[in-house]
Amino acid sequence: MTAFPEIEKIRYEGPDSRNPLAFRYYNPDEVVEGKPMREHFRFSVAYWHTFRGTGSDPFGAPTMIRPWEGADTVENAINRVRVAFEFMEKLGVEYYCFHDRDVAPEGKTLAETNRNLDAVVKVLKEEQERTGIKLLWGTANLFSNPRYVHGAATSCNADVFAYAAAQVKKMLEVTHELGGQGYVFWGGREGYQNLYNTDMKRELDHLAAFLHMAVDYKKKIGFEGQFYIEPKPKEPTKHQYDSDAAACINFLRAYDLTDDFKLNIETNHATLAGHEMMHEIEYAAHQGFLGSIDANTGDLLLGWDTDQFPTNIYLTTQCMLVILKYGGLAGGINFDAKVRRESFEPVDLFHAHIGGMDAFARGLKIAAAIRADGVLDQFVKERYSSWDTGIGAEIEAGKHTLESLAQYIMEKGDIEPNRSGRQEYLENLINMYL
Repeated sequence: MTAFPEIEKIRYEGPDSRNPLAFRYYNPDEVVEGKPMREHFRFSVAYWHTFRGTGSDPFGAPTMIRPWEGADTVENAINRVRVAFEFMEKLGVEYYCFHDRDVAPEGKTLAETNRNLDAVVKVLKEEQERTGIKLLWGTANLFSNPRYVHGAATSCNADVFAYAAAQVKKMLEVTHELGGQGYVFWGGREGYQNLYNTDMKRELDHLAAFLHMAVDYKKKIGFEGQFYIEPKPKEPTKHQYDSDAAACINFLRAYDLTDDFKLNIETNHATLAGHEMMHEIEYAAHQGFLGSIDANTGDLLLGWDTDQFPTNIYLTTQCMLVILKYGGLAGGINFDAKVRRESFEPVDLFHAHIGGMDAFARGLKIAAAIRADGVLDQFVKERYSSWDTGIGAEIEAGKHTLESLAQYIMEKGDIEPNRSGRQEYLENLINMYL
């Protein structure tokens, strides 16, 4: 039985198409900068929003009563797997991501929960083998259950820490069994609401110990996928320890975890941290920690994590400029995004993903054109040209001290800014390509 009987496989029809169920820009086989689009992106469907989203919010009940949903049983979870793979096959996406609790219901005990998960994983594996669709990364939900009210790895309760460790152990095994290319740690409640009742150093020490245990177990079972940390500054806590790329990288360095982790960066999380997505990707990349991205966007008028699908071509162009600059992603582009509460029909899931994939395809081609022309790179090169020779090159080579530079300026005399930043010109330049 098909869950989307009215939907045929989504195909590329080109920019002139007016078919809302076709790609206008995403052509998976089109080669850009030496590799096909599908390899640049490795698009992934987020199981939680796409197949478990209900449209509920703090002010209203669910609006998305899916025809494939029912009781929270293993039987229905298995049926949902078939639906998910039908959707991904028709969309033409080659990867997906999930939390353990997305795909299987929790039991009365951890043992029962694990049995439930095993039953669904068996079907996930069958569907992967049937379709060729792969797991981009797996993760454990360490934030929804009330046991995690004070966090998981940073909980004030040692038993909660132990339960979270057992949950991650199982999910690492599952991710390995399914051939997952990575594993993400998102610290949804790894933070604090009030410092009066928080021992921050102890919590950070515990978080680091938890991650070292995960690294040890990864090596023990032979899992070769990449580990990621996903930055987010707040929601649901007032302050989360993985607040942005810089904070995550500092944490990894402080606790000797740099060899085993990269970052999975999300647009809406970047804006919540007061950054643009381009900033977060650039910072992670030049530090050697760019791994994967969650593709979404937020509504800046609302100021919270709305997880909307990305359709802004400026945003996707900025993302791809940085990603191409640093040689691509270790992971892929996961649509951690949900349709709006008012978009409650199943076909809306297709419209949303098509729009996001087309937006990134346009961003890729625009970024490649900008790079091919070289005007932007040349401008930046010329702006910093004083560092390529003379005193600038000497400073970068470590040949000067405060004393020698003071003497240099005393002899040179006063100086003036050497050139305009030309922000308006550069913004106009980018518009030429769009």
